[in-house]
Amino acid sequence: MNSSLVSILIPAYNAAPYIAETLDSALAQTWYNIEIIIVDDGSRDDTLAIAKTYESKVVKVISQDKNRGQTAALNRSLAEAQGDFIQYLDADDILEPQKIEVQVNRLLNEPTGTLAIAPWARFYNNDLSTAKFVPNRDWKDYDDPIAWLVDGWTGHGTMPPSSWLYPRKIIDVTGLWHESLTLNNDMEYFTRAVIASNRLVFCPEAKWYYRSGNPSLSGQRSPQALWSQYEVIRLSTERLLAVENSDRTRYASACYWQYFVFMAYPQAQDLIQKAEKNLRSLGGCDLKPEGGIMFKVMREVLGWKIAMQLQKFYYRYRYKK
Repeated sequence: MNSSLVSILIPAYNAAPYIAETLDSALAQTWYNIEIIIVDDGSRDDTLAIAKTYESKVVKVISQDKNRGQTAALNRSLAEAQGDFIQYLDADDILEPQKIEVQVNRLLNEPTGTLAIAPWARFYNNDLSTAKFVPNRDWKDYDDPIAWLVDGWTGHGTMPPSSWLYPRKIIDVTGLWHESLTLNNDMEYFTRAVIASNRLVFCPEAKWYYRSGNPSLSGQRSPQALWSQYEVIRLSTERLLAVENSDRTRYASACYWQYFVFMAYPQAQDLIQKAEKNLRSLGGCDLKPEGGIMFKVMREVLGWKIAMQLQKFYYRYRYKK
């Protein structure tokens, strides 16, 4: 039996309601040779105390004396990791028991430079029975990794952090997480990792669950978060175009900038103007903001700007109740 070590790296901040379930899912992995490294990022709740009840030869708990940010916690855990493979795991996500074993076995039979991705399902109100696996266009193998970036940036899929299993060799080439980034920092990291890879393989049985409804930075639209999203797109598009400046990568990059315009409107007008200039210089994009049936009707009748303002007003009102 192959004895490759898998490091499961968990950054945690104020995750007390969820972290035990996440750790239980990590410890239940059928791939027996694992280490789990939890970095508590200055939590103000019982996250650290709960994590410490799991300390063992397999589980290592590190406490940062103050909140330094998710990416700093990820880099700290990565510095401690000894594994041949790396599994990043958010402190509220849940892995199915065979998730890592399926991906390791697939990678062991693939050429060097291959990344593994996995299907995921969103669940609500802390109830796993609400989870539904909804196949997307990127749920497949990619012999051309850049095609995965093109699909993702043109609105045809995304893979959250827990989907991926990274061989150590790709981690070493990818480098550290960018600690100045907050919102959507994972996409900037994925871009570097995908460019460093030769192939992506999709493992249908390596399932996991993404918890929705947990307030986090990804749901914020603060000036800092919007600046971070802008920088993620700038760094990612520059890196992609540096390795391939083609019609498909220029169009995908333009769509990524268009996505930012949709997301940031009507805040951050200075960043929106820069983003619009960038997408025009790349040739433009015909991407439209997505939503439910009512949103699409408003988008066609009133225009996307008014439709998005009404949508944001609705959500603010709804979640205040």
